Amino acid sequence: MRIIEGEDDLAEGVAHLVAVEPRFATAVKEAGMPPLRRRPPGFVPLLKIIVGQQVSVAAADGIWRRVAEGGADTPERVLAMEDDDLRALGLSRPKVRYAKAIAAAMGDGSLDLDACATGSVEDAMTMLTAVTGIGTWTAEIYLMFCVGRADIFADKDLALQESARVLFDLEARPDPRTLSVMAEAWSPWRGVAARVLWSYYRVAKGREGVSA
Repeated sequence: MRIIEGEDDLAEGVAHLVAVEPRFATAVKEAGMPPLRRRPPGFVPLLKIIVGQQVSVAAADGIWRRVAEGGADTPERVLAMEDDDLRALGLSRPKVRYAKAIAAAMGDGSLDLDACATGSVEDAMTMLTAVTGIGTWTAEIYLMFCVGRADIFADKDLALQESARVLFDLEARPDPRTLSVMAEAWSPWRGVAARVLWSYYRVAKGREGVSA
């Protein structure tokens, strides 16, 4: 189980990808080395990923500032706040429900974020996605950036699909299954491949692909 801790790990992953697929060299040449994007694990970064769902990077950053300034930064505080108070910070009704579900799951022990760093990816995904509001994409992003799992990939991410379409000169944007099959060749560094593709997306499309 490889964990991406720092720039040396990232460089090792990039070197592997360039060796197995030369077009990654093109992506790195045009976009530069991808950022590490490591975040500490825990409730706050998980909630921040939830905030970033289905909104632009700029909008997610603005909402998150209001959430953080409003003190909704621990499970206990979120559970203590009224729904209307959380909505006043910019959270939609569904995201208020998700925030409270995550806080409650951490409180009763059914969501153990420490275990996500020690068990298998499969077990971590099962535990995370059992909580209301944590879908596959959210769980993958959390494991990739907050835990540092090196061999996980978010095949449902539209920016990754579009970046792969451009980089690999595909006629159409690959669907999740097609992209997942493509990514199998990039193991055991699929998490680094995702970072490279997000960086390339920024250059190719002129905007950020992920807010985490």
